[in-house]
Amino acid sequence: MEILETIGFDLGHGETAVAKAIVESIEPPQMLEINNRKNQITALAWHPKLGYLVGEQALIQAGVTQLAISFKQKPNNNPKYQQTISTFVATYYHLLQESKQIEGGENTYFYVGCPSGWSVSERTEYQKLLQSAGIDLLNVVPESRAAFMQAKEAGKLEYQKLLSSVLIVDIGSSTTDFTLVKSLEEIPIDFGSNTLGASLIDQAIFERTLAQHEQKALLEKVFAEYPHHQARCELACRKTKEDYFSNEQLYSDAQSFARGFESINEQIYFIPQVNQLIMAEILHQPLPELGQKSWMQSFRDAVLEAKKQLDKQGIVPKILLMTGGASRMKFTHQICQEIFPEPETLLRPDPEPERCIALGLARVGRWDLRATAFQQEVSKLVESNKIKELIARRIPELIDLLTQPLTDNLIENAVRPGVKDWRQNKIKTLADLETSIKSQAEQWLQGDIAQQIINNQCINWFNNQIQPDLAAQTDPICRKFQIPRSSLRFEDSIDPNFVNPELTIGDAILADTVAFIVNIVIGGGTLGSIITLILTGHFTWPIVLVYGASVMAAGMQLNRQGVQEAIKTNVDVPGWLRSSFLSDKKIDDMCQQIKPELEKALRDQLTANQEAFNELITKVEQGLEKALVSKVQEAIILIQ
Repeated sequence: MEILETIGFDLGHGETAVAKAIVESIEPPQMLEINNRKNQITALAWHPKLGYLVGEQALIQAGVTQLAISFKQKPNNNPKYQQTISTFVATYYHLLQESKQIEGGENTYFYVGCPSGWSVSERTEYQKLLQSAGIDLLNVVPESRAAFMQAKEAGKLEYQKLLSSVLIVDIGSSTTDFTLVKSLEEIPIDFGSNTLGASLIDQAIFERTLAQHEQKALLEKVFAEYPHHQARCELACRKTKEDYFSNEQLYSDAQSFARGFESINEQIYFIPQVNQLIMAEILHQPLPELGQKSWMQSFRDAVLEAKKQLDKQGIVPKILLMTGGASRMKFTHQICQEIFPEPETLLRPDPEPERCIALGLARVGRWDLRATAFQQEVSKLVESNKIKELIARRIPELIDLLTQPLTDNLIENAVRPGVKDWRQNKIKTLADLETSIKSQAEQWLQGDIAQQIINNQCINWFNNQIQPDLAAQTDPICRKFQIPRSSLRFEDSIDPNFVNPELTIGDAILADTVAFIVNIVIGGGTLGSIITLILTGHFTWPIVLVYGASVMAAGMQLNRQGVQEAIKTNVDVPGWLRSSFLSDKKIDDMCQQIKPELEKALRDQLTANQEAFNELITKVEQGLEKALVSKVQEAIILIQ
């Protein structure tokens, strides 16, 4: 099965619209047409000869015997409701297939919207009902998510605002939904029984027109016997409302009216009309469906309740996104702006609310599929062992980076100070010097400065060795999904703990390194030559002091090793001899002389300590995998 396209199916209470997005493309979705129109009245009719008709055809076709409009609602067990919804969706689906606008079958995935206030179980039931129309690949998602996705991909929301908080106000025909999107997570805001839909305004216009009609009794009889005539008259009221709110300035005069028209027969006409004065009365009249509150007061109360709930959480939305066909009513903008004032909250009404949800649903579907595939690609990389291999391959470079600065600092913080202290007679014997160098070397290697050097070198290693290798694996994924390469890179900064999870050189390395330093300082180099000079007779008096003239006369009866140890332990070379023998230059020469040997020894010991670096490889691998997962969560919002 290969899904080629996602279909955004906006089945609204008042209107229905459909859009299509190609999965492998980032081009904007395209609106599809039924009856040569991109938006259709949500209407289903039965014609004895033509069968089921939808949209405008259901309204204008002569000979229609059954007509249903505005039938979207929460799923329930009413057989008539279920039959109407299922038949409407099936008819739409077949018309789209017949016109070759969709592939259909296993190549097409439908995404249908629902109010964000619907529960998960209600969405599930609704999805089952829609799938009964013969569309297996179908998913129900909140319309607020579609509105957010459309705003995001149409460039109306900057990336930083996407990551902050966006309040979506979706004013539909049957409900008004408030949804907070915070850090890309949708949180519906519940303000009680949600019956605040714009169709209540249509109904109020209908009832007003009927009440003032000179043939009211006859109309009521016709409506009772032929419900489809009432449905057409209600639609005429809806069109009157839409005309008014699209051109409010034209109807501010008491003599100007937005009018609708519906012919019952050649003698009976239903003509709803509104202007500014009439609409003000309708918007302020108590409505039973709203607990005897007016539509305008109920909308204001709903916005105030949303603000109250957000205030409790300390949230001020950066953007207030308005959508839904009824969001064209300017007074709703004014109320929202009054309660959520700029500049703290920026008002963003959708310019095409009647198409926003369909386009957004198509985008949501494509995004879901591409985001899932993107996550799978990264997971495949993580599970492939490639990350561990590229880290292990670069361990020699890390050892090289560690060796030179550790060597330099050991010399400067242990060897040089120790030798200078011995020269200044602060340390009595060479054995004492050996102890001092050991202590200072151990102290420095275990201190913060050494750890900071390790941290810095690990960061350099990661940036210059690991990051390019990792980018060679992640860049093709980013290209495939057409997002910036930086989305899966770590170029800006890296936490030392991330690439160096408590890397220490280990007790074994510490002991071996310190022993080696002592050996090459005491046994070789400049201080080693002191012992040699003593043994060869240049400084015979120290031997006499230690062993006595009789031993010397006996021709050095002690073996050389024993004499060396005795000299190290007991000989206290006079201070004036130390300073004359160990000039600053000689100390510098000695440090330069031992540096290559110490570097080699340290490199060999680090290389041999495979256990420490195996632990490092595992920890860095785990850290990278965790960070990549976090990067994926940030990057998927960029997928189109």
